[in-house]
Amino acid sequence: MKNDFPDNPIRLSVLFALLVSLVPALALAEELRMYAAAGVKAPLMEMAAEFEKDHGQKIALVFDTAGRAEQLFLADSGAVLLITTDKRIGDAEKNGKLKGGLSSPLADTVGGFAVPPGSPKPDLSTPEKLKTALIAAPHIVFSDPARGATVGMHFMKVIEALGIKEEVLKKSTLAKDGVETMRMILTGKADLGVTQLAEVVQANRASLVGPFPGEFDLATTYSLWYRTDAAPAVKTFVLIATGPVGRSKLEKHGLRPSSR
Repeated sequence: MKNDFPDNPIRLSVLFALLVSLVPALALAEELRMYAAAGVKAPLMEMAAEFEKDHGQKIALVFDTAGRAEQLFLADSGAVLLITTDKRIGDAEKNGKLKGGLSSPLADTVGGFAVPPGSPKPDLSTPEKLKTALIAAPHIVFSDPARGATVGMHFMKVIEALGIKEEVLKKSTLAKDGVETMRMILTGKADLGVTQLAEVVQANRASLVGPFPGEFDLATTYSLWYRTDAAPAVKTFVLIATGPVGRSKLEKHGLRPSSR
């Protein structure tokens, strides 16, 4: 049988172009897609890089606020892993948005404050001292509550309780997430940042001021949720993230591995 296809340069070029166009789609299909709160960015990036090296399986990571990470995960039917607050996962399971999966507590963190490295660190040990520091700060940055930022929503309640909401908001910038909050702090574009302390440590430990005082304390538990019918590689990663290796990386980056 005569086959002139290999001798036809036009057909060869078309075939080559088709094969090249399929490569990104094939690569994407092999990725495990994860959406996670920005507070766990540094340790999760380390875990994902080591997992790819050891198992040959790439994990595509998307970090955002806890609320936005949840929204993106729910909108992506092919996503297999979600890390957001334990409360958000619990609520989503109750209202049926998350089905057919399992969750595991991952780590705890607390909300607090940061300043540019080398700047004086205000005393935030009492509500009154916090109020004084917020009034004195020329420019404040915190993550946008409208995007589901846990600390951002909490901070709005705090400044309202302190009776300085309007005064603080006039000199505040709303950041996309805690990563952007810390970027503004480290570049000197803001004088006081409000975010998860784990995000401060991951960006620059020298910026760390401390947590919210007493009655305004904010502790957050992050949990990992995955589908029960997920591929074996997903379950292997979950075991790593919640095991000794994961705990070590979480602690190194300012998170407290959950004891639950």
